[in-house]
Amino acid sequence: MIRSRAWLPTPVFSLLLLFVWLLLARSVSPGNIVLGGALAILIPLLTHRFWDSRPRIKKPLKLLRFVLRVLGDIITANFEVAYLIANPWRKLNPHFIEYPLILEDRFTITLLASTISLTPGTVSANLRMDGKSLLIHALNANDEEALIKQIRERYERPLKEIYEC
Repeated sequence: MIRSRAWLPTPVFSLLLLFVWLLLARSVSPGNIVLGGALAILIPLLTHRFWDSRPRIKKPLKLLRFVLRVLGDIITANFEVAYLIANPWRKLNPHFIEYPLILEDRFTITLLASTISLTPGTVSANLRMDGKSLLIHALNANDEEALIKQIRERYERPLKEIYEC
């Protein structure tokens, strides 16, 4: 008996690949369905051993709250950055900050770095090789410690609670 997990290591990803293939082909012909289905099976089969395992979501409701918080922060930061740009007489204080990480799992560190980069005015620039700190560029960082505390409380601690790590 052949286990379905062996043929479809990531079934949701396979469905997404098939869907994207059909969108790119702009046709739902039998040939495109067969070709897209073959790609949707082969690509995950050939690449799944290179992927890191994702930690399990421990608190899904906190994840929803985290996503809503990030969306709100993105909207707020867009207005703040627009205000800074629209007022050229304001003196900006761009700064690189070395952010010490509490997180240890590569997946959650990637989520944190992506969240920081999604928020206008901040960009994750580099992760140290030892994985202990993240280099962040802030467009207007008046208080380095306040920014570190804000990132830790708003993003890093919730990620640590959400995922089992």
